[in-house]
Amino acid sequence: MHGEYKIPGGKLVVVDLDDRDGVLRDVRVAGDFFLEPDEALAAIDGALEGAPSDTDAAGLTARIEAALPEGTAMYGVTAEGIAVAVRRALAQATDWSDYDWQLIHEPPQSPALHMALDQVLTEEVAAGRRAPTLRVWEWGAPAVIIGSFQSLRNEVDPEGAARHGVTVVRRISGGGAMFVEAENTITYSLSVPASLVSGLSFADSYAYLDDWVLGALGDMGIKAWYMPLNDIASKEGKIAGAAQKRLTSGDGAVLHHVTMSYDIDAEKMLDVLRIGKEKMSDKGTRSAKKRVDPLRRQTGLPRADVIDRMITSFRTRYGLSEGHVTPQEMARAEELALTKFSSEEWTARVP
Repeated sequence: MHGEYKIPGGKLVVVDLDDRDGVLRDVRVAGDFFLEPDEALAAIDGALEGAPSDTDAAGLTARIEAALPEGTAMYGVTAEGIAVAVRRALAQATDWSDYDWQLIHEPPQSPALHMALDQVLTEEVAAGRRAPTLRVWEWGAPAVIIGSFQSLRNEVDPEGAARHGVTVVRRISGGGAMFVEAENTITYSLSVPASLVSGLSFADSYAYLDDWVLGALGDMGIKAWYMPLNDIASKEGKIAGAAQKRLTSGDGAVLHHVTMSYDIDAEKMLDVLRIGKEKMSDKGTRSAKKRVDPLRRQTGLPRADVIDRMITSFRTRYGLSEGHVTPQEMARAEELALTKFSSEEWTARVP
């Protein structure tokens, strides 16, 4: 069995092993990390050898840490990262490079249709009828997108939304409200097979699926990092927020979507969203404006250039061919946009 795990902000860990009679055998850890002293690697292999194959990541981490020679220095690798690579080997997880990725980047669409496309395309990936897909959104109207479990009246000021012509829709994933305008945000979705995140905890999957974005931002001169559970941040403040939905139909699939702040109108956002003091307090800031850090200021690039550079970064890493929404997918999405995502029943399902 073979497992790989790119540690967010770190290096690649590769584990090869056998699972015989319920225990790990012939364990070999490798990667492009740095480790001192040399004998620490043999100690790690020895710690994993003979471990019950149902040991969870925390248990494997403890075994590794207990076996490390005194004074061991690990650079770009952690005991937990090695444990995750073991779990991915046992789960027969797939890797980014195992797939022919498709890009969908189409003209502006309505907020309700975007919600529907996320659901439909991820269902198609789960059914095996669509390749894993990166979809970059273009917005046809300003919107507030609330999380699947948020209270509509607690999150949105209806008078403010009406005043600014903002459409309110509810997505299928959890998480918080997003305020978007056509030229002020960058939004993308990943619709991926469940096997891509096999062996990862829910929290680890966020960092894993966001790692390519950190690389893309780095190429644009932004030192960014993943901030648990679902934020991307730099020293200047929050850049983006992510959310996920896992589908169990077919072979399973994960929808992972991210909204990035390019040049948000903070005054308008505060007029539309009800952002409570309690929510702000756990972010360590007194002003909602400080939570929205425009990419325009940090990159100095037009929005279209930022998107192009992100797409190029993804293509360089994993390959990416031009794709499109099929007529059948669009017909299904348009139906859902009308009957579900534009309906009061869905939008106000948590009043």
